[in-house]
Formats: sequence, C-alpha cells, structure tokens
Amino acid sequence: MSTTATVVTAVAAFMAGFSGVAVLVRAGFVVGPLAAYGVPRAWWNRLGAVKVAGAGGLLVGYAVPVVGVLAAVGLVLYFTGAVVTVLRARAYGHVPFPLVHTAPAAAVLILARGPSPPRGAPRPTGRPPRGGTGRGCSPPGA
Repeated sequence: MSTTATVVTAVAAFMAGFSGVAVLVRAGFVVGPLAAYGVPRAWWNRLGAVKVAGAGGLLVGYAVPVVGVLAAVGLVLYFTGAVVTVLRARAYGHVPFPLVHTAPAAAVLILARGPSPPRGAPRPTGRPPRGGTGRGCSPPGA
C-alpha cells in the first residue's frame, strides 16, 4: 500500500468514525439535521453503528485489503444515501456535507486499484505472449 493510500484510508476512517460516534452520542450538530431531514430517531443508533463499522473496516483493510475495499464500498453507498436524504428534504445547502465524507471513501477505492499503466502501454491480459518463448521452441498447445 502506498503512502498516499495509507494516509487517505486513515483520513476516511477518522471522518467516518468521528461522524458515527457523533450520531451515537447525539451531538447536536449531527442529530439536529437528521431530525430536520425527517430521519426517524429509531434509525440513529444503526446509522451511527454503520459508520463506525465502516471506519473499523477501513482500518482492518490495512491487514486484509478486501475488507478495506468492502468497507469503502459500504461507506460510499451510505453517504450516497445521505445525499439522497438531504436532497429529498430540500436542504440543498447541506449537500456538500455528505459529499465531503464520500470523497475520501471513494478515493480509497480508486487507490486500491493500484497504479494505471502508462499511456500507450499494452494492457495485461493474464495470458502468455504469443509467438513462443524466443528460444526456438513453441509454447505448449501451439
């Protein structure tokens, strides 16, 4: 994992974790808007727990990369749902808040793909190259 991916993952985990804990402790700056958007109070604990679990999954992803990728996918979906909720509540000025939380999780997914090949470079196909081995013999099955 590159230094950039490590830092972006840590930032995404911190942001999701902080936001989740803020919901769980009923911080006014988080639950006030939830109430205004019409999110039922019965959902708040689950929503906070999902964000905390996503943050934990990102951190576990340092050791088990597939868990980190799945956590990032979950967080992107969660915050996409948050954008839809804000839009449905017609609180257009609040749309940037869930987008700011979506960005690092999406960046984790982009960085998890690894580096792109240079422009014009052949894309790897997973198959051996055609034309033999270059030692005067044909590859098996040719």
